[in-house]
Amino acid sequence: MNPRRRALALALSAAVILTLAACSGRAVPASAQLSAAPATVRIGYFANFTHAPAIVGLSRGTFQKALGSATAVKTSVFDAGPTETEALLSGSLDIGFIGPGPVVNAYGKSKAVRVIAGAAANGAALVVRNGIDSVEALKGKTLATPKLANTQDIALRYYLKEHGLPTTVTGGGAVKIQPQPNSDAVNAFKQGQLDGAWVPEPYATELVTAGGHVLVDEKTLWPGQRFATTNVVVTSAFLDRYPATVKRFLSALVATIDSIDADPAAAQADTDAAIKKITGTSLPPGVLGASWKNVIFTVDPVAASLIGGAKHAEAVGLLDPSTSLDGLYDLGPLNAVLSAQGAAAVKGP
Repeated sequence: MNPRRRALALALSAAVILTLAACSGRAVPASAQLSAAPATVRIGYFANFTHAPAIVGLSRGTFQKALGSATAVKTSVFDAGPTETEALLSGSLDIGFIGPGPVVNAYGKSKAVRVIAGAAANGAALVVRNGIDSVEALKGKTLATPKLANTQDIALRYYLKEHGLPTTVTGGGAVKIQPQPNSDAVNAFKQGQLDGAWVPEPYATELVTAGGHVLVDEKTLWPGQRFATTNVVVTSAFLDRYPATVKRFLSALVATIDSIDADPAAAQADTDAAIKKITGTSLPPGVLGASWKNVIFTVDPVAASLIGGAKHAEAVGLLDPSTSLDGLYDLGPLNAVLSAQGAAAVKGP
C-alpha cells in the first residue's frame, strides 16, 4: 500500500473508533485511537446454566460472528468467581461472566475491571434437609457455599449474621460453612455430610430432588424480588483499547439473550450439551427445565443489588469498608447497542 493510501486507511480507522467511543460515552486514550481489532478475545465463564448467555453464544458461534474472522475467541472455564477474577486481574482474561460478589472484591483490590452488562438474575437458594424448618434450627449445622467470598457465600454469611448466627471464614461460629465446588456439595448432601447449601441453580434444584427443601429463596430478600447472579465484566485496559470490539461483543450478547427468550427449549438443549461436553456429565432428567424457570436472563446488571451485596460483604468482614465502587460500571457501550435497536437503556447504581 502506498503511503497516501495507508495514511487514509489509518485516518478512517481512527474516525470509526472515535465515533463508536463517542456513542459509548467513554473517552479513548490517544495511544489506543488507532488500535485495530484484537487478534484474540479471551472470555471466561462457568459450566453452569446461570452462565447460559455465554454458553449459548459461544456454542452457536454468535460471539465469533460478531467479532469477525480477524479476531479469534479463546475461552476458559472456571468453577468459581474468585478464581476468574484472579485471571482478569493478572491480565490472562479480557472478558468474564461472573457473579457480583467476586467483582466487588476484585474492584476493591484494583480498579482494573468494569461491569459492562448483566447476563442473569435470580436463581439462588438455601436448600436444607427436611426437619430444618427455621433459621434458628441452623445453629450447629454445617452448610456449603461455592467458594469463600463468592456471591452465594456472602449472601449466606450475611443472612446468618442478620439472624444472630455469626460465622468465621475458617468454618467456625454458630453455623459451620464449608466452601466447596457445587457438584461436591450435592454429593456431600446426598451422603449426609452436609445439612444444606446456599447455591445457584441448577444445584439448588438438584438438592431438592435429593431430598432437601428450600428454606430461603434469595429473591425474597431483595427489593422487587430481583438480584444480580451473573454480570459481564471487562478489563479496563481492554475496554480502553478496543471499544469497538466491546460493542460488537455486547451486540452478540443482546442477540443471544433474545434467542434464549424466544426459544427456551433450544437454549436449554444447547446449554446442557455444552455443559456435558465440558464436565462429562449431564443434568438429571427434569432438573434443567425446573431450575431454568427460576433464572431471568437479562442484560440488566441489576446494579442496586450489587451495591447492596457489597454492603453485605463489608458486614461479614469480606470487604474493606473503605472500598469505593465509584467507576465500577460502564454501561455506555451497552446502552448504545440497545439504543440502536430501539430498546430501553439499563440503569447503573
